[in-house]
Amino acid sequence: MAKKPFASSADLDEKKQTLEVLADGVYALTAEGDPNIGAIEAEDFLICFEALATPTAARAWLARLREHTDKPIRYLVLSHYHAVRVLGASAFDADIVIAHEKTRALIAERGEQDWKSEFERMPRLAKDASSVPGLTWPTQTFADRVTIDLGGDRGELVLEHLGRGHTEGDIVAWLPRQRILFAGDLVEAEAALYTGDAFHRDWAGPTLDRVAALGADMLVGGRGPVTRGRAAVDAAIEQTRHFLRVMLQEVGAVHARGGTLKEAFEAAHAALADRYGHWPIFEHCLPFDVSRLWDELSGIERPVIWTAERDREIWDLLQD
Repeated sequence: MAKKPFASSADLDEKKQTLEVLADGVYALTAEGDPNIGAIEAEDFLICFEALATPTAARAWLARLREHTDKPIRYLVLSHYHAVRVLGASAFDADIVIAHEKTRALIAERGEQDWKSEFERMPRLAKDASSVPGLTWPTQTFADRVTIDLGGDRGELVLEHLGRGHTEGDIVAWLPRQRILFAGDLVEAEAALYTGDAFHRDWAGPTLDRVAALGADMLVGGRGPVTRGRAAVDAAIEQTRHFLRVMLQEVGAVHARGGTLKEAFEAAHAALADRYGHWPIFEHCLPFDVSRLWDELSGIERPVIWTAERDREIWDLLQD
């Protein structure tokens, strides 16, 4: 049996990007399982959500957004620290780059390693990698919740940390008036989960409970199509929870009986592949997912830093 190409290194085909107007002044760009990105118009400024992997990639998104609005960008909101979400930030020329305080700490602790790791895992997303001027640093951080008044009759945008999940510092962007939620990677719709820096039990339990309690009628997840309608939103949240619970059950059983990491990976793969194996980045993510969960079950509270070298070691051990 031929060895699988490393992570997404062989996924070099361009994905079709779709810009959708979700409500008056609310935009999302999806791309067949590539990272999603969005924007919200206030009365006299813009708030952008996520930054893509490079300034070159971000400028292509901004050119499409400028077909709809020429308002200046006051805020760039980063849902978490991963390189493919943040390293395009310089293209936005935002007045304020806002993120959770733990996201800033994670950038300081492991941003350089994550940059090298993710660009090797997903080279297609790193368009014109040399255009990245350096790490992206938030200029404003918060611990729990920040509200931005959108002016006029547009309501407000609520940025909130709902608990540990995909990372320690995930935040969501919630529009209560429009009932639209930008969930970042806390929820994926028809795309596999990356949990290599996750807190699986928190995420599958109280964090997703809080996401569901918002009662969104429309949801933009980290990857996958926009989800419309309360029932579909609830289903996307529960699909995310199911993926996590299956991992916890399968990896946990192998760990409890004194099995090996390789056996845990094989058990999780067998349990998840029929339902999720055809979704974007499933094969890419699962070795890193299982490795992190194994560490968590072994009492390693915070995720071990992923480096390009560690990525290859885990891949070679599990995904052969």
